[in-house]
This record gives sequence, C-alpha cells and structure tokens, in this order.
Amino acid sequence: MDGEYTPALTEEERAARRKARMEARKKKQQARRRRQLLQLFPFFLLLILLLVLLTAWASKREPRQEEAAKPQPQAEPMEAAIQESEAPVVYTASETADTVQLGEELPSAYAVVVDVESGTILAEKDARTLISPASMTKVLTLLVAAEHVTDLDDTFTMTIDITDYCYVNDCSVVGLEVGETVSVRELLYGTILPSGADAALGLAVYVAGSQEAFVVLMNEKLEELGLSETAHFTNCVGLYDQAHYCTVYDMAMILKAAMENELCREVLNARTYETAPTPEHPEGQVLSNWFLRRIEDKDTGSIEVIGAKTGYVAQSGNCAASCGRDAEGREYICVTGNAYSSWRAIYDHVDLYSKYCN
Repeated sequence: MDGEYTPALTEEERAARRKARMEARKKKQQARRRRQLLQLFPFFLLLILLLVLLTAWASKREPRQEEAAKPQPQAEPMEAAIQESEAPVVYTASETADTVQLGEELPSAYAVVVDVESGTILAEKDARTLISPASMTKVLTLLVAAEHVTDLDDTFTMTIDITDYCYVNDCSVVGLEVGETVSVRELLYGTILPSGADAALGLAVYVAGSQEAFVVLMNEKLEELGLSETAHFTNCVGLYDQAHYCTVYDMAMILKAAMENELCREVLNARTYETAPTPEHPEGQVLSNWFLRRIEDKDTGSIEVIGAKTGYVAQSGNCAASCGRDAEGREYICVTGNAYSSWRAIYDHVDLYSKYCN
C-alpha cells in the first residue's frame, strides 16, 4: 500500500466492544439456562417429594443403627410366663397299645376313661362317635361363665322369658321364680347340682346378654380347647338339636379343662349347696348333686369321685361325666353315654373306675 493504514477504532474501543459482546453472550446463555430450569422444575420437585416420602417410610421400617446395635432386653420370667399362658392350650388324650377296647360287657353305648396325668386313654367304647351331650353341656356352660364372671356376689333377677323357655322345653330347673333375685354364685351351683336350666340361662344372659351370644362364647371355647372339629353347641342347657353334638372324648376334655378351673372344681365337687333366703323362697333351697351322693358309697376301689355332671334326653339316653382321684392324688376322667337308666350310668362309672383306675 502507498499510505500507512489508520485503524477506524482505537484499541480501547475494540476491547470495549469485545467485552460488550461477551457480556451479551453470557446473558443469552443465562437466559437459556433459566428457561431450561423452569421447564425441568416440576420434574425436580416431584423427585424431591418422592425422596422425602421414601426416607420417612424407611425410617419407620428400620430402627436406627445405634438402636439396632443395642442388645434387646430379655423377657422377665413373669412376662415369659404370661406370654406362654396366652398361647391356646389344646386338650388331648391318646390311645396306647394298652388301651382297652370295651364291648358288650359295658351297658353304656359310649365310654372313655382318661388318665389325666399321663394324657392316655385307659379304656374306650366308640369314644369318637358323635352324640347328643344332653345336660353334660352345662359343664361347658359353667366353665365359660366362670371365666367371665368377676363378682360372684353380684345378683341376677329371673325373667319370664327364662321361665317360659324352661317350661316350654320341659327342662330340669332349680325352681327360680319370675322376679326372684339371686347371686351369680347361686346360678353357678344351680346350673350343676340340680342341672337347672333356669340357672344356666340366667348365667348366659348375665354374662353375654342373651343365650345366643353366650353360645358364641361356648363355641369359641371349644375351638380354644382344640375340640371344634367334632364338637358344636347351639344352646347352653343341653336341649337336643341336630347341630348340638360332641363325643364322649370331647366331653372328657371339657371336664378336664373345667376341673383345672378352681371355681368350676369347687362347684362340680359340691354334694349339696344351700341358697340364701329370698321372698320367693324364705327358707332358701338345698341343691343336691345326686350323682355324687349316690356314687360315694359304691365300691370304686381307691377312687373318690370329686366332680360330676349327668345328662338325659331321649336321643342320648342317660349320660354322665365324672372326675375321680386315687389315694395318691392321681386323677382320672370318665364319661359314658346312652345308658338305659340313671342308675346304670352310675354303676358303669363304678365299674370303669374299679377296673381301670386302681
């Protein structure tokens, strides 16, 4: 070139323009990033929310490390005993090679003799056949009531519904009258000693509000005892019903459970009981367990019968469930069904005790 080149812009002006372009480019990049963040913001918010929820859930599911590392305290002996007692107890007795199979020599059609201590069946006759338990039912009525009653001195007033039920169904009764007020303790004894349906129904209403609700408790108890596959009750007094049944083996287990209850054992062992005077019975009443009173002078060997309940409906014949104890304190359960008379049932128990429990 002929002449010297003269720049249109000075170095200062050129540097200022570069700086301005860089700042403009930076602003565009920032604006673009902001737009991108705004587009992604809902996604990030949802992700954060999920993480918070997962963290909270995990903290509830898993103990903190320092807590997990600590040794867990061992249950105290009393707590362990309580936990163990809450487990359902299944009542069973088993046949052995020595179990005697009874035949025509025993007039009762059904029978079972159980050694309580060893849990073995000493003798049996069709012990697993379904029968109508008749008033032996009241052993379970007694047991369920005893487990729910908290005040034996509390009272119950007899209703016309109960007396009518007993009259219509021709039930055995204590003889309580409409409006008569008696203690719960007397209802327990009245259920067993004279086999009073009025007393049994009084217990049912007192405990559960109605016989129907009480029967639910009875069947729950059968399930608890491990007997519900072959035993089912529809009433608390022992009236015949096709759906009301058990086996003599089942009844032996029910009586075993009842004899383990202190209150039931006391009631089942009573020969007589005198009730308190009421306006309807000014001199009270003397209740009797005729099975215990009739068997006590019979030759049962070393066995003393310490608890019993009889039963009868036409479909079952004469039945009886009893508990005996030998001189050394070993106890036995004997249940028979379908004897031709009440005395025959007693003598069958005498024979079974004397032959197989001595």
